[in-house]
Amino acid sequence: MRQLYYGDNLEVMKQHIKDESVDLIYLDPPFKSNRDYNVLFKEKDGTEAASQIMAFTDTWSWGQDDILLYESLIVDPVVPERLRNTLKAMFALLCPAGAGTDMMSYIVMMAPRLLEMRRVMKPTASIYLHCDPAASHYLKLLMDGIFGPENFRNEISWKRSSAHNDAKQGRKQYGNIRDTVFFYTKTDKWNWNWQYTPYNKSYVEKNYRHKSNTGRLYRLDNLTAAKPGGDVSYEFMGTLPYKGRYWAYSREKMQKFYDDDRLYFPENGGTPAYKRYLDEMPGVPLQNDWGDILPASGTEYLGYPTQKPQALLERIIDTSSNSGDTILDPFCGCGTAIHAAEKLGRKWIGIDITHLSITLMKERLRAFGLIPLTKEGKHADTDKTYRIKGEPTTMIEALQLKEDGDGHQFEYWALGLVGARPVEEKTGADKGIDGKLFFVGDNPKELETIILSVKSGHVKRGIMHELRGVIDREKAVIGVLITMETPTKNMDEEALTGGFYESKTWGKKYPRLQILSIEEIMNGKGIDMPPINQVNATFIKAHKEQTKDKARTQNELF
Repeated sequence: MRQLYYGDNLEVMKQHIKDESVDLIYLDPPFKSNRDYNVLFKEKDGTEAASQIMAFTDTWSWGQDDILLYESLIVDPVVPERLRNTLKAMFALLCPAGAGTDMMSYIVMMAPRLLEMRRVMKPTASIYLHCDPAASHYLKLLMDGIFGPENFRNEISWKRSSAHNDAKQGRKQYGNIRDTVFFYTKTDKWNWNWQYTPYNKSYVEKNYRHKSNTGRLYRLDNLTAAKPGGDVSYEFMGTLPYKGRYWAYSREKMQKFYDDDRLYFPENGGTPAYKRYLDEMPGVPLQNDWGDILPASGTEYLGYPTQKPQALLERIIDTSSNSGDTILDPFCGCGTAIHAAEKLGRKWIGIDITHLSITLMKERLRAFGLIPLTKEGKHADTDKTYRIKGEPTTMIEALQLKEDGDGHQFEYWALGLVGARPVEEKTGADKGIDGKLFFVGDNPKELETIILSVKSGHVKRGIMHELRGVIDREKAVIGVLITMETPTKNMDEEALTGGFYESKTWGKKYPRLQILSIEEIMNGKGIDMPPINQVNATFIKAHKEQTKDKARTQNELF
């Protein structure tokens, strides 16, 4: 199962995910931070873009819908009594005057979603909720109300950034540099695989002070015990345990230690000790302070706000699931949990409410050579495909998105159809640019640019003239108009005047001005352009991924 859903995760879970079908849930929901979060893509030369794309708004306000939802939750007999009492107590705490607050709006949003998550979890499943101090204490109470305090396992601390110097802004409290991850289980039996971290240098130097003839470091362990347990009072190699002590192992076991060169005999005589080699030790059992995982950076960083490092998700998935298990991320964002799940050989379900996120996830999945399975069966259902539900697959659905969207979702979806990323349209230098694509040109150390303009409404001939001016100004090699309407004959004629971009590498000429209708794209037509690498340079300059192991093949573009 590889499944991406576009839509409200509450409705998606209710309609599409079966009871007790998920082995592990990781969620990184909005934090109630009262902030707007933007995606900051990098330009083709690696510098950060001057403009930003709104990813989501983490602001909440109490309204009529919240009142109705809250009242339904506290009277619904299907809702556990413990949760109903928790919500009433939180309302009394946060809303002493009887009027709802923004924080209560956030809690009311999260409560039914967490209830649905519990429903889809298998009895042996775990859930990890990632949050920051803005609402973490309220979320823990909510989790207690839904999963029960008896199923709380750990509060994990992750260092998300280095020190903040907020003193200059007049801050009079400690800087917040850590996130919290609450770890709960559905029952008292859950999947678990111990993880280990390396010993620190000082520990090794202090304890592993001996070196074998082959250079292996080892420390000495006692071979005696305080109480007898069988025939353990024998003489071995001319020695006996200390007075009042006994051998901890049988004669046969001691002989095997000797044959395997696992015994250390002091030069001045005395009781032998056991050689415990450093390279055989797993390390330190993982604790709940995860300061060893750095924030996402370098080629891993996609510019997405709140992006979490892949190592963080790999640790959670390795610990609380097994190969072939199903992982659910109901607040997918840029898809780090999905990426980690695919890499570690798990099945996965990802949900997000923005087409921008779905597009980013598609590009991450390209790193594994995965392609979406189309409704019409253009690509067979194989181990190299995944399904997307909620995206338009017909012209009627595309029209519905255009009518129902916020003005940006249609644009993000249309750009995603051709693998392009959006660009904030504003007055000035960027006017007329809705998206960009990059590909490797004749010079392998440089990227060429394709400019895209998306029009969901009426279009006319003059728009092609405007697009031609934009690609000349931006020094792009190709300009593409994506239109909901069928282009006019005059527009086609104008496009022909744009000339060609010639690729010596591929020995082919490509029209500099191109028009693609949404219907043509949905029927399989794409931009006439040189091939891009397996990983789209528009989004990531990174390595190809392989499933089920940590092996990586670098796919450098520069």
